[in-house]
Amino acid sequence: MIAGRYMTTISTNLQANLRTVLARISAACGSAGRDPAGVRLLAVSKTWPAEAVRQVAACGQQAFGENYVQEAVDKIVALADVPGLEWHFIGPLQSNKTRPVAEHFHWVHSIDRLKIAQRLSEQRPDALPPLQVCIQVNVSGEESKSGCPPEEAQALALAVAALPRLTLRGLMAIPEPTENIPLLRSRFALLRQLQQTLNSKGLALDTLSMGMSHDLESAIAEGATLVRVGTAIFGERTYPKETS
Repeated sequence: MIAGRYMTTISTNLQANLRTVLARISAACGSAGRDPAGVRLLAVSKTWPAEAVRQVAACGQQAFGENYVQEAVDKIVALADVPGLEWHFIGPLQSNKTRPVAEHFHWVHSIDRLKIAQRLSEQRPDALPPLQVCIQVNVSGEESKSGCPPEEAQALALAVAALPRLTLRGLMAIPEPTENIPLLRSRFALLRQLQQTLNSKGLALDTLSMGMSHDLESAIAEGATLVRVGTAIFGERTYPKETS
């Protein structure tokens, strides 16, 4: 049992899974000659109940990623008694759902057009700190994948960086699944190169949100500073009806 304002019994499986993922991150950093402190873990809790998040939080994990707006808001409210949680919205975001995201989240990783950023900026409550945001880039050119084209990232980044109540922190990508490791690493490398280009234009981007359960090692090798891991921590998902 964990003492404090909330009490929960920690699932042995969740605890072991979290430790395994943290060990993978540490090993990948070692192989890349990087300090493990430079890579944050975002536990992707979409579709999992609040109690599962509570259990993982009891193991020391604080940052959680969600894809579905109403499910996420319900979870955030249910876990308001858990101190120190940091909520990241990482899914595609429709313009009619920006307000609850602006009001409840700490981060948004999936800005792919200026209209979404403008709405988040306008709807972010003045009483809250600036919303930390990343621009999602479609590094593999898939028509079905969200994200702005790489060639449009610079213009979008400069426009987003100028908006009030937002802080542009970096870039996010979800490359197509592949067993071709050189190809996969080239996708992650493209995002890193974009970050370097944008910083040369006067921005100060410190975040590369890339890498998931199946490819975090390749992402870390190419400079990821935040990896988004769900299945390897929580298990396989059953998806809800909501799609945004």
